Amino acid sequence: MADLVYAKRGLVAVLTPQANTTVEPEFAILLPPGIAMLTTRLVSARDSVEERLMDYTHQIDASLNHFANAPIQAAAFACTGASYVAGRERETEICDRLELSRGYEIVTAARAVTASLQALGAKTIGLVSPYSETLTKASVAYWQSAGFDVAQVATVTNEAADFHAIYSLNTDGSLAALRTLEDKPLDAIVLLGTGMPTLRTILDVANWNGPPVTSSMLSLAWRVVLSIDVVAPDRDNMLAWTKGDEWRDRMAVLR
Repeated sequence: MADLVYAKRGLVAVLTPQANTTVEPEFAILLPPGIAMLTTRLVSARDSVEERLMDYTHQIDASLNHFANAPIQAAAFACTGASYVAGRERETEICDRLELSRGYEIVTAARAVTASLQALGAKTIGLVSPYSETLTKASVAYWQSAGFDVAQVATVTNEAADFHAIYSLNTDGSLAALRTLEDKPLDAIVLLGTGMPTLRTILDVANWNGPPVTSSMLSLAWRVVLSIDVVAPDRDNMLAWTKGDEWRDRMAVLR
């Protein structure tokens, strides 16, 4: 590893959808000192969400070329929806191929969520979805294909959004949707989408009576940090992240 002033611990390549306003701010909070990020935008001119998501999947290899010879140690594909559309088999093939050619781990948000649920020993899960009905159904199918029983889905929307429904969501909406699942017999709950802000919501329920809560961004950051530090995922390190032990102080500074 090169002796980088701002990345003594590691350097992460982050691929994020073109209009996403959440990925970089949440990574800035979640990534610990000594781990820095470089970002590139996934771009598509397609009209439908599903077509744009497929474009993003097809762009991963070319997008990684944007980082040239920067000493990347892990790549974070911060677009959960693209994995739903591609499917787990195709997603795995892409990651395996790129890891072989690039020499570092490709961590998708969806695979990171899967890893976090497995670390928690979760079987029966609940989802908080900011997606359309079509994409929500695709997400449920994805998690079922990964071996999870999706027992509850709570939706959160923002009809008054002025530029993008998901990116314009606030903590109140996601927290209200999450609260409807508190007393359900669930092993874990996932706040879906890298575009929906989730960190304040997760801290607000860190000590609630419900099951552990993670999100696409929280799981993605957790899995990337473990990859860089060469630490195996387990229940203890995942629970520490869900309770904010690893990042609460940085959240407080940026409020």
